[in-house]
Amino acid sequence: MHSYLGEVEDTHNRLAFLDGGVILHVPLFYLEGVVLFPEATLPLRVIQPNFIAAVDRALRQVEAPYTIGVVRVFRDGDNGRIKFATTGTTAEIRQYRRLEDGSINVVTRGQQRFRLKRRWIELEGAPCGEIQIIEEDLPLRTPRDAFGKLTPLRNLSAANVSHSKLLIHENEDHDSDDSFESELSLTERRLHASAIKSSSHCNLFGESTSSDDESHVCEPRSLLDVRDNKVNEDMSAKKYMSQRPRRRAQRGFHSVPGPRECPRAFWPYWVYQMHDSYCLAQRLSDMWKKIVGTPSMDALVRKPGMLSFHVASKIPVSESTRQELLEIDGISYRLRREIELLENFDQIKCRSCETLIANRSDMLVMSTDGPLGAYVNPSGYVHEIMTLLKASGLALIGVPTEEYSWFPGYAWTVAYCATCEYQMGWLFTATNKKLKPRSFWGIRSSQVADDMH
Repeated sequence: MHSYLGEVEDTHNRLAFLDGGVILHVPLFYLEGVVLFPEATLPLRVIQPNFIAAVDRALRQVEAPYTIGVVRVFRDGDNGRIKFATTGTTAEIRQYRRLEDGSINVVTRGQQRFRLKRRWIELEGAPCGEIQIIEEDLPLRTPRDAFGKLTPLRNLSAANVSHSKLLIHENEDHDSDDSFESELSLTERRLHASAIKSSSHCNLFGESTSSDDESHVCEPRSLLDVRDNKVNEDMSAKKYMSQRPRRRAQRGFHSVPGPRECPRAFWPYWVYQMHDSYCLAQRLSDMWKKIVGTPSMDALVRKPGMLSFHVASKIPVSESTRQELLEIDGISYRLRREIELLENFDQIKCRSCETLIANRSDMLVMSTDGPLGAYVNPSGYVHEIMTLLKASGLALIGVPTEEYSWFPGYAWTVAYCATCEYQMGWLFTATNKKLKPRSFWGIRSSQVADDMH
């Protein structure tokens, strides 16, 4: 709840989502070590005059009121220069309070991704920018043709007749000057004829039987199960199918694979599963629940795009990796990347010296934000930290203090990497004997190495 910010007033303002492609002029917040995603909470303690001017502009602007743009800034690894990300997220000011010293405490919530077109400084010092709202794509489903288009059983016997007619017309087509086959060599024609013959055995389906739009296919279904409804409606057809192999043998035909073996789709089912957003969402949800132990996420599974942002905002990886996730446009691609990250996420290391700090099993959820969340210190610096039950290779500096603690009932102590002496985060220790756990660690995501194997 970010109670350390004190009492804040609700703005009671909820901006409707903007259409993709809309161009806006909004005040910008450049934050180092922070990547904001849609629906994620971002607390701010605004002290610098130029950013106070930015908040004031956001509160009074008519176009997109109470809205700011959040962009990650980082230092170039080669020359140390400050660089600005070109993809950011709009944030709506939900709560704020102006303090006696002129500073402002603000609680914002991420809304929509945008591309930063250009930026400038206004006369009063407020950093502003021209942004274009990104139009999010729709979740991909397994196409109907992957399973559907089943031909009535009584028409199956016509497949061979059609194939014979096809071969006759094939020879006629070869004589046409307009046909590309006229330019093929004899060997190429034989290969083409073989391909046509093979395709005629596979195109035995013609009537859609896929599920309706409200349900999504995430488990493999036998094509025979799909056909059972038609078979039950026509018992004579079932009898015909049982006698069909013998009749075909009598006529000298080779047996044709049954419905179980010849889907109409060009690709096997597992290929479609690799891109079906709902299948990927279910898989990611199952993995996330095992790692974090969160309750049911069925509501988010039905909205794959929101699930991808939800996990991206909480996944305990480096800020550069999270920026990579923010810049991915396709929902399926983002889900697949997150699944890959969770599969490979084994260790947490110091970015500077690669010292092992913790294992994945050491993660701990100490907030409704999950194992990773954003917090702001009294100086206005925002830290994204991941919480761990255990950590190693760290040295403590100073004594525990409760002042401005992000976790009520816990005192904090600064923790440095014992090898390279970079600040890694903090140790939080309970001041109340009834609190559990007795202690835990908060590690800065900006100081975590990209390599998590």
